Formats: sequence, C-alpha cells, structure tokens
Amino acid sequence: MRYSLRQLAVFVAVARHDNVSLAADSLAMSQSAASTALAELERQFDCRLFDRHGKRLRLNGLGRELLPKAIALLDQAEELEQLLGQQDATGSLEIGATLTIGNYLAPQIIGDFLHHHPASRVELHVHNTHQLIDKLVHFELDIGLVEGEVEHPLLEATHWVSDRLSIFCAPSHPLAQGKVTLERLLAARWIMRERGSGTRDTFEQALRPHLDGPSTSVSQRLDIMLELEHTEAIKRAVEAGLGIGCISRLALRDAFRRGSLVELPTPWLELTRAYRFVHHRDRFITQAMREFVAGCRNLSGSASRSDEIILPQVP
Repeated sequence: MRYSLRQLAVFVAVARHDNVSLAADSLAMSQSAASTALAELERQFDCRLFDRHGKRLRLNGLGRELLPKAIALLDQAEELEQLLGQQDATGSLEIGATLTIGNYLAPQIIGDFLHHHPASRVELHVHNTHQLIDKLVHFELDIGLVEGEVEHPLLEATHWVSDRLSIFCAPSHPLAQGKVTLERLLAARWIMRERGSGTRDTFEQALRPHLDGPSTSVSQRLDIMLELEHTEAIKRAVEAGLGIGCISRLALRDAFRRGSLVELPTPWLELTRAYRFVHHRDRFITQAMREFVAGCRNLSGSASRSDEIILPQVP
C-alpha cells in the first residue's frame, strides 16, 4: 500500500480547514509533520490534490473526488481499531441539528447515547437548515437532524417524525379573541425566525397559496417587526406583546400548558413538516451513526408528531 491512514487523515483535515496549520492543530501534530505527510501523499502518486492560494489550500477536481472515499476509509479504520481493541464500537460523532431539534430533543438523545456508550464522544452543532445542508455537503458532519425539506443531489434524507408549526400570541393580544382570519394575520406584527431556517421556509410555503399572485412575496405582505435566530427569544418577545409568531408546537407546548402563550387556530394553513435524518450519500455509515439514529427513534417511540414525544416538563 503506497499511502498511510495518517496521510489520509492529514489530507481530510486540510480539506476541511483550507489551511495546513489549522489542520495540524486539529490532529494534535506539528505543522511541519502535517506538511510532510501531505507532500509525501502527493509525491507518491505524482499528483496535486489542492490549488495553492497563499496559505490557503483549496481542493482541486482530484481532491474533491478523493475526499469522500478518504473519509469513508478513515471511518472504517476507526471501527476496525475499536473492534480489535474490544472497546465500545460506536466511536465519535459530529451531529448537526436545527434549532428546535437541537434545543428540545438532541440533549436527551445525546445523554441517552452517552449513557449506553460512555467511551464515545459526541459534538453537537446547532444551525439553521440551510447552514446544516452546507456542512453536510462538505463532510463537516456525520449526520444531520433537519427540519423541513431537503433537496440536494449529494444528500440522502430519511423521515424521522412529523412536526407541526403553531401560530401563537400573548393572552392579551387582540388576536386571542375572535376568529383568526387571513386579513387579521396580515394586519398583525410578526416576530419571525430568520430567512434560511426550516421554520421560516415552512411558514412561507403554507401562507403563499393564500396570497394574491403566485410570485407574491410573503415577507413583503407581512409586518415583520423582528427576525430572531432563537425560539426562546421569539417566545419572550411574543409574551411581551411585541407581536405574534410561528414556531414548532414542540417548543410551545409547555407555554400553552402554563397559559403564558395562546395558540391561534389556523386549520386552513398546512403547517406540517417532517424531521429528517440526513447524511452525505458517500458517507460511510458507521456503527455510531446507526446507534444514534436508533436512539432518536427510541425517543420518539410511537409518537407520530414531535409534540407528542414524552420529555421532562418545564415547571
């Protein structure tokens, strides 16, 4: 064999960081050792894997073709090493989750996973849907827990559980009384998730068919007072009477139970979406990934919707 796993590990790290020094730091090795390993890999096969731009290295065509195969080989080597060492064969995981899943479901799932696999290491990265898709495409995550639609030729998505958004307001808001109509919603002030989030995409897709003209912009028709990246901030702003909002019912059920927020019935809006497991189609499915997905399904159990999943109640 003309290459080593160490050389492939350096190659993958440089591809992720676009920089030899940062790659060396991530592997706990010296910059000179990392540079030597990469140079030897290219010299042995008389090829270039990166285009050099000063201190930045960008994958060229051959490098992009090699990257998924190198990652898969390293993942399999890690599993083999753990098996031979008779250790917990689940290894490490880089998990991505969208905001609602990351805040309300992922901590419980990760806690259960580490309880059963104490030798494992899990890192959780919380971003909106569009950001997670970009990280999955570039092999920065093993698996993503994503809200809403995922349409990318390099990614594979599997249904986990359904999720429903709820439009809501403070009990003192005028919309808490009387019939909720499209006209009243359009006249209200809104506290919204940011563009690029799965929640924002689902809400706009649901509202668009009820507006005049197929090209009508939902954002232009709404009086959006604030765009916030965090569901808790949206809930607090709505509780303070600054406007109405629309987020996952999973994030609202305790507030509905306490009466601090009120759900506005909108049966004429299709506000249902899905939570999905997403991974790169060229990613080797490790035992850790399989065990983690099994833990997700164990948490949801027989629940058909996310807000039916049994979690510890917030007092």
